[in-house]
Amino acid sequence: MPSEPLEAEFARPPALSSEQEEELRVLGQEHGALQLSHAHELSRRSTEHTLANLERSYTRQGIHVVEFEKGKREDPREWSRWRKWYVTLTTAFLCTAAALGSSIITGDMEGPTRDLHTSQEIVNLTVTCFVIGFGIGALAKNAATLVVGRQIAGLAASAPICNVGGSVADVWAIEERGLPMATFSFAIFLGPVLGPLIGGWIGERAGWRWIYWVLFIFSGLCFMLTLVMPETLATALLRKKAKKLREETGDDKYRTIEELESPPFKEMMKTALGRPLVMLFTEPILAFMTIYLSFVYSILYLLFFAFPIAFEEVRGFGLGMTGVTFVSVMIGITLAMLVMPLQEKIYAHYTKFGTYPEARLFPMMLGAILLPSALFVFAFTGAYGHVHWIGPCIAGFMFGFALILLYISGNSYIVDCYSDYAASAIAAKTLVRSEIGAMVPLYVTQMFHNMGFQYAGLLLALVGVGIAPIPFVFYRYGEGVRGRSGRATQMVRRTEKESNLESI
Repeated sequence: MPSEPLEAEFARPPALSSEQEEELRVLGQEHGALQLSHAHELSRRSTEHTLANLERSYTRQGIHVVEFEKGKREDPREWSRWRKWYVTLTTAFLCTAAALGSSIITGDMEGPTRDLHTSQEIVNLTVTCFVIGFGIGALAKNAATLVVGRQIAGLAASAPICNVGGSVADVWAIEERGLPMATFSFAIFLGPVLGPLIGGWIGERAGWRWIYWVLFIFSGLCFMLTLVMPETLATALLRKKAKKLREETGDDKYRTIEELESPPFKEMMKTALGRPLVMLFTEPILAFMTIYLSFVYSILYLLFFAFPIAFEEVRGFGLGMTGVTFVSVMIGITLAMLVMPLQEKIYAHYTKFGTYPEARLFPMMLGAILLPSALFVFAFTGAYGHVHWIGPCIAGFMFGFALILLYISGNSYIVDCYSDYAASAIAAKTLVRSEIGAMVPLYVTQMFHNMGFQYAGLLLALVGVGIAPIPFVFYRYGEGVRGRSGRATQMVRRTEKESNLESI
């Protein structure tokens, strides 16, 4: 019996280490024209070698290790392309629905405030508490029911957000994931931006309750799609196959690697709950990148409340037309997604002869300049009714573009820096990001009203300027910081000759 148990993902030969695979299950970071780097290839070979040794060891003990049979399309990665794309598009659709639910109600926040005889702050809690209550919202007779329903809805919506990236990673090989992962990521960012656009028109034409009814109907359609979606997790499929073989043969020695090597539940819980927090307070790269990405995430949700102030209160736009202004953010997001594959080519060039996580930071450095610029433009154009409405929309476009550059680049840098602990690092970042993002609705309206639109926007822009050096500092000194860490990936650089010799 080996001294160190394998992760569940080792039940089939993965393309990356177990923690990297788990990270892809959580977020699906790899975008654009993905290529196997030298480090990825070495990891794959090492994993396959370990699995082969384990299988031989268990075979000598009389245990039948259950694996996929090649050519029978048992492995999700051997499925037909149309079936893979069905899984990809269906799961992306689910993500859009979940993300849409978080923001669609911001299209009409005055309706429930008026009809339920409550304050704007209480209604804003429905965004904070969003994390199958879509139907409950439409039936709400008081603010408490509305808030509780949104809390239930958010808990349910967290399932597709956390697991869809894993389904995509299950069916596509690493070198094929570029377009599927980009599709999934686009759905994640598209949902929140579509929310105010759709919700604004529904609220204006049919009333705020119909926002919840439409969301309820849309979610029902998504649920029907999931009923015919196949299982994609290889370990689950192998467990099912092993169970069937045991029942058919009466031989209890048919087992999967996961069943034989899984660590105790207590150990898994200790790792899952303890390591992310320890890393957050002991790893400078993770701590500062978490601060930066949490700020970016909070600005996204801040705009859901700041845009109505800039366009409804200052310029007299209706709910529907205010929602249309979010198209500017959507255009920025779309354009950034189209140019992100260029970063993968740059990254492939810099990692041709070894690992180099800092090569992920080029888009983030550009985004660090664009983000405060967008906030400055928004502050000095959104505050004044005599300034053309295109001004705040330009700021929205700039922010949408910067959002993708910062978020994808930052997450990818974290994954590359902590390749063996990527899931724990991302879990820590996600925890802080979600908590900070959830607080935004509780103060943003008061902040813009009490400080004044211009000064509130200026404060945010100055914060953006203050944290802008983070990616530049890590590009220059990241290697040294990682060198002093016990968990971070260390630099592996080789000459072309050394790389060619090692690949033989």
